[in-house]
Amino acid sequence: QVQLVESGGGLVQAGGSLRLSCAASGRTFSSYHMGWLRQAPGKERDFVAGIRSGGTTHYAGFVKGRFTISRDNAKNTVVLQMNSLKPEDTAVYYCAADSRSVFEPYNYWGQGTQVTVSS
Repeated sequence: QVQLVESGGGLVQAGGSLRLSCAASGRTFSSYHMGWLRQAPGKERDFVAGIRSGGTTHYAGFVKGRFTISRDNAKNTVVLQMNSLKPEDTAVYYCAADSRSVFEPYNYWGQGTQVTVSS
């Protein structure tokens, strides 16, 4: 079992930055592939970024060059650094984990953290 808790969301002006963190329970965190996904009101959930257990990263095209995903296996944490934020980045951001794939479907999900970018 893996429990995920996100933090770091909030309100920021366009062009600003936020740092989302996801704290994971369990002693096998390093073996899990981790992802960040987001869902805006009335829209489908989108993949944002993922990091494999070995450290390889993947990004959605709409965040490349602006967002960076990283992991600290010693601290059981995955971080999404978001720079140059745009109003269209407004969404609930979810952390997810799975032992098989860095993309959906994921076995484990956090509760989500709201990110709001004002224009």
